[in-house]
Amino acid sequence: MNCIETEEQREECLTRPSVADLAFAGRLEDDVVILGAGGKMGLTLAKRLRRAIDGAGKSTRVIAVSRFHSAEGQQEFRNRGIETVACDLMDPAQVDRLPRAENVIFMAGRKFGSAGAPDETWAANTIVPVHVARHFRGSRIVAFSTGNVYPFVSPLTGGCVETDEPAPRGEYAQSCLGRERIFEYYSRTAGTRCLLFRLNYAVDLRYGVLVDIARQVYGGQPVELSVPAVNVIWQGDANSYAMRSLELCVSPARRLNVTGRETLPVLRIAEFFAARFGRTLQTTGSVGETALLSNAAACRTALGDPEVSAEKLMEWVAGWIERGGAALGKPTKFQVTDGKF
Repeated sequence: MNCIETEEQREECLTRPSVADLAFAGRLEDDVVILGAGGKMGLTLAKRLRRAIDGAGKSTRVIAVSRFHSAEGQQEFRNRGIETVACDLMDPAQVDRLPRAENVIFMAGRKFGSAGAPDETWAANTIVPVHVARHFRGSRIVAFSTGNVYPFVSPLTGGCVETDEPAPRGEYAQSCLGRERIFEYYSRTAGTRCLLFRLNYAVDLRYGVLVDIARQVYGGQPVELSVPAVNVIWQGDANSYAMRSLELCVSPARRLNVTGRETLPVLRIAEFFAARFGRTLQTTGSVGETALLSNAAACRTALGDPEVSAEKLMEWVAGWIERGGAALGKPTKFQVTDGKF
């Protein structure tokens, strides 16, 4: 697809299964439960998985679990043949009533607001995994995590790899490492097959690092350069990797960096959008020396290259903004270097 002009096209591109997705779905032998499905990625992941299963001619159930504050939120899933269960994952009694399944994708977590209520962040990111890991100890679990658990490194390094020692900065990142440790503990002691899905950063045309930078340039606002470079991945590719990572779950737990091929200088991104929009680029701060960067070579070896390149993704973002496409109003805060979100 050369450009995405409508919400319908955006959703189609995010949820259309790849050949690899269809092959994976054909091998699925049991249901898939998606925990925390009400977040930014959950709906499109569930839809893509449902389409892949249908395309493979299987009847496997996809069950979306979230607090679901509204009936409309549940209906969006049900309209696509996805079952829903309302559940507060902080309540162990409610978790114990969830249907068990061979396959679990865990997407629940808390980031923004962490600086103001760190106790809530720690509870969401470490207590919830205990309830989930105990209930689904016989399942294989893809547990969403983040590159924030790594140290800041020079872009010249190519990014951190899975064997690098974690060095989380700030309580959000520390709690994310805590979440990983919980799943690692249950994987080691209960034999739960698990994969820690270290995602860094997914882009949907309505939000993401590229969207943040593009909208700043388009609106004549200065772009902060203290974080010199970023990794990005099209959310559709991240969805594909997430579902297919179920086949990579092992005990003890495996770690997997998930992002695009390129390490993108922030200045280069800003210059692209300035030229694309015909704007005069404004920047602030000096170019920093280190950033949160991940090397996803292991992911590409195991699951193949992402279908959407960074260049195509930037062009999609530019076109979306020029056409007045919707925004979620949820900045990534990728410029934050002290870990306080």
